[in-house]
Amino acid sequence: MKFFKILSISMLLGGTCAFGQINGKVQDSKDKSAVIGATVKSKTSTKGTATDGNGNFSIDVAPGTDLEISFIGYETAIIKAQNGMTISLNPSEMNLGEVVISVGSRNSTRTVTDSPLPVDILSFKELATSGQPTFDKALQYRVPSFNVVQTPVNDATSLLDPYEIRNMGPSRTLILVNGKRKNMSSLVYIQTSPGRGETGADISAIPQDAIKRVEILRDGASAQYGSDAIAGVMNIILKDRYEYGSATINSGITHKGDGGMLGVSLNNGSNFGTKGFINYTMNFSQTQLANRPGIVDAEADADGNLGFGAPLATVQSFLKKYPDGGNINGSPKTTAAKFLVNGGLPIGTNSEFYFNGAYVYKKVNSFANYRTPYWKSLDGNPSLALLGANVGTTEGFVPTFEGDLGDYNATAGFRTETNGWKNDVSITFGGNKQTYSVNNTVNFGLGFNSPISFKPGGYNFNHVVGNIDLSKQVNDKVSVGFGSEFRNESFTMMPGDTASYTQGGANSFPGIPILQPYKNTRTNIGGYFDLGLDITKDFLLNLTGRFENYSSFGNAFVWKASTRYKFNDDKITLRGSASTGFRAPSLHQVNLQLAQASFLPGGAIQLEGIVNGASSIAKALGVDKLKAEKSTNVTFGLGINPNKNLSFTLDYYNIKVEDRIILSSKIGGTSAGNTPLDKALLLGGVKRISFFTNGIDTRTSGLDFVGNYKGLEVGPGKLGVSIAANYTLENKLIGGLAAVKTPSIIKSAGYSIFDATQEALLLSSRPKTKVIMGLDYTVGKIQLNLNNSLFGKTTFHQDGIDANLNTEFIPKVLTDLGGTINFSKKLSLQLNVNNIFNVTPKWKFVALNSNGETLLKDSKAVWSQTNLLTFNGRYSMVTYDGSHFSQLGTTFAANLTFKF
Repeated sequence: MKFFKILSISMLLGGTCAFGQINGKVQDSKDKSAVIGATVKSKTSTKGTATDGNGNFSIDVAPGTDLEISFIGYETAIIKAQNGMTISLNPSEMNLGEVVISVGSRNSTRTVTDSPLPVDILSFKELATSGQPTFDKALQYRVPSFNVVQTPVNDATSLLDPYEIRNMGPSRTLILVNGKRKNMSSLVYIQTSPGRGETGADISAIPQDAIKRVEILRDGASAQYGSDAIAGVMNIILKDRYEYGSATINSGITHKGDGGMLGVSLNNGSNFGTKGFINYTMNFSQTQLANRPGIVDAEADADGNLGFGAPLATVQSFLKKYPDGGNINGSPKTTAAKFLVNGGLPIGTNSEFYFNGAYVYKKVNSFANYRTPYWKSLDGNPSLALLGANVGTTEGFVPTFEGDLGDYNATAGFRTETNGWKNDVSITFGGNKQTYSVNNTVNFGLGFNSPISFKPGGYNFNHVVGNIDLSKQVNDKVSVGFGSEFRNESFTMMPGDTASYTQGGANSFPGIPILQPYKNTRTNIGGYFDLGLDITKDFLLNLTGRFENYSSFGNAFVWKASTRYKFNDDKITLRGSASTGFRAPSLHQVNLQLAQASFLPGGAIQLEGIVNGASSIAKALGVDKLKAEKSTNVTFGLGINPNKNLSFTLDYYNIKVEDRIILSSKIGGTSAGNTPLDKALLLGGVKRISFFTNGIDTRTSGLDFVGNYKGLEVGPGKLGVSIAANYTLENKLIGGLAAVKTPSIIKSAGYSIFDATQEALLLSSRPKTKVIMGLDYTVGKIQLNLNNSLFGKTTFHQDGIDANLNTEFIPKVLTDLGGTINFSKKLSLQLNVNNIFNVTPKWKFVALNSNGETLLKDSKAVWSQTNLLTFNGRYSMVTYDGSHFSQLGTTFAANLTFKF
C-alpha cells in the first residue's frame, strides 16, 4: 500500500516523564481530528502500540528512540520519541488516484489513475466490515462484478462454491497470492449449478485475518500471467511487517436460530531489523447446518408423473409428520482449520529472501434428498432392512454426504536489485485434495450384501511453478521487464471402494470406478516481454507479449497493449487496452471420467456419466481433442478526481471467447435405435454420456462504475459514500444455438451438446445488474457502516419444465448494517446484522413466446410446472440450480478483537 506525504509533524513538548513511558497523540493536520488505529512502534525493538479512539497512545520506550508511525492513507513517519508530542499527518483518502497496485504490469507499479487498467482495491478493514464469515462471501458484498452463491444440494459442490468475475466462470479468473499463481481445486463442478464443467481455486480457504489487501484487475491478462486470466486477475496480498498482534473471537447465527458459527483467529508476528519480518495467522471455525426446506405438496408427491405414484393417503400420512418431506437443504455444517505464514529476510542491502505458506483443512457435512417410504425405487426393496427396522415402510432414510478437503500452497523466493535491475526468482508448490464419504444409504444392486457406509473416492490436484522475473526502469521514459514461468501439474482420480460403484453404486452418490489411469500430468513453459513507455508525463503506453508451450496441446502466443492519458492537472484520466488471451483446458477437463457401471441381464455392463475425449466412445462420436480457448479483450474507460475527496471511474469491457470449453448436455440414444449415434453408444456399452468439448463461441460485454466521496462532515463525525455497479450489456452465444459445434453424428440424431439448461447456467445465471451502495460514518470511538446491495435478475431453464418457460429470479435489495466500537486502543467489538429486512430470493415463470404464455393461464399447468421445478415444493425458494443471493435471510455476527 502506498502511503502519502506528511505536510507537517509538530512536536508540542509537555513536561518530562519517567524513563520508558512516552505518551502522545496522532491527529489530522487540517481539522485536528484524531487518527484512530494508527500504528506506533519502535524502530529498535519489537515494542509497538496503536492509537485509541481519541488518537492517543502510550509506549514504553526511552526518550529519543526512533518511532515509526503509520496508517492507511498516510506516509509512514519516523520521529524521535518525546513525551506529550502531537504528530499531525496530512490525510489522503484511499481513492482512485492514491493506491499502488502490483497487477497490470510486470514493470514498476503505478497508481490506479496512472494505470491503463481498471482495478478494485480492498483493504482488510473493508473485508472485515462486511460481517461475512469467509473471504469469498465478503467479496460478494464488496465487488459488483464478483458473484458467488451457495447452491442448496449439490454433493461435492458444497465443499467450495463456484465464483465468477464478469459472468465468465470460475476458471477464467487467475488467483495470485503475493503475485504468485495459486493452485486450482481438484473439484470439477458437474452438477446443474453455475460454473458447471469448470474448476477454480478455493479462495474461501484463505483466512481473512491474514490479508492485507486484495487487488482485482478487471481485464484480460494472459499476456502478463498466462492461462486462466481471461476475465481478470485477483492478487491477494498478505500481511507483512508486524504492527501488532490480534486475537479475534467470531460468532454468528441466522434469524431462525440455526447456522450458528463460532471461530477464533490469531494474527501475530515479529520484525527483524528494518526490513525482516514474519507474520502468521491461525484460524479455527465451525458453522452449523442451516436448513431451509419447502413444504411438500402431497398431491404432487403422490402423482405418477410428478412424484412417486403412491396412494394419496399414504403420502399425506407421512407428510403430516414431516411436512418438508424430511429434506435438509440450505447450507451445510462446515468445520475448518486454517494456517498461514508470510515472511521476509533481508540479505545484505539490496536483496531479500521471502516465503509464504498456507494449509487449510475443511470438513463439510451435508445431505442428499430424503428417500421417503413411498419412493418408487424403495417400495418393497428388501435391502432397506440394512438401514434398520421398518425402513422403507414407515420412515424412509436420508443419505449423508461428507467431504474432507485439504488445500495447501507455499512459495519461496529471492529478490535482489543490481545496477537498477530488479530480479525475482521463486518456486511455488500447491495442491488440493478432496475425499468423500456417504452414509445411511445402500447399494440396491448388492441387496443384503450391501454396506450402509461407502467411500466413493475423491480427487487430487497438485502443481509446481517456477518463476524468473527481471525488470528495470531504464530511464524516466522507458521501463522493461521479461521473465519465464515453468509449471508442472498433476490430476489424480482416487477410485472408491468396490461397493460404492458396482451394480448401480451407492444410492445418492455412486463412487469413482477403476476405469483409467489414476494420475495424469503435464508441463508447460512460457516467457514474456513487457515494455513501458512514458511518452510524456501524461501519456503512457504499455506493450506485452507472451509465448507458451504445453505438453498436452501445443503452443500459444498472446499480446496486450494498454494506454492512458491524463489531463486537466491530472484530474481526468482516459484509459484503454486491447489484448488476446487463452485458457488451457484443465487437466480435470482433459482426463475426468465418471461413467458409472451397472449390470444388464446376461452380465453386460452399462455405463452412464462423463467420458473423456481420449475414450473410444468419444472418438466414435466424433468428439475432437480439447484445445485452448482463445479470447480477445477490449476495454476503455474514464477516471475523474475533481478533488482529494471525490473520485469515480467508468469502464466498458468486451470479451470474446472462441472455442469455449463446456461440459455437454447428456446425450442418449434415439427412439429409432438404429442411428449412427445409437450404434456408437451400443458399441461403447453406454446409455447416456456427457463430455468436455470446445463447443461454443461467446461474447460478454458490460460496464463497471465505481464512485467515492470521503470526508463529508455530518454532525460530530465524518461520512463516506461509495457506489459501485456492474451492468452486463450482453452475454451471449456468437451465432446463437445454430452455431453450437455439435458433432455431426450427434446432430443428425436430433441432439445438441448445448441445451437450454446449459445455456442458462453459462450465460444468465449470474445477476445482469449488481449495485453496491455503502455509507461509512465515524464519530469518536464508533464507526458505522450501512450497505445496500442490489442483485439484478438471473434466468434459469431447469430440466423437466416446459421448453417455452424460463425461471427468472426477481431483483432484490439486501441491506446490511454494521458497527465497530473501539473501547480502547486494544479492545474493539464489531456487530453486524446482514440482510436486516430478511429478504429472500423470489422467482417467477417467464414465457419465451406466446405459446409459453398460454401455459401460464392454466392453473393446473402452472401447478404442474411449479412442482416439476421445485421437486414438489422441496426447493420452493431457490430450486436445484441456485439463485442470485443466499436463501438464509437475516444473519447476525459479533466479533471481539483484542490487540497486543
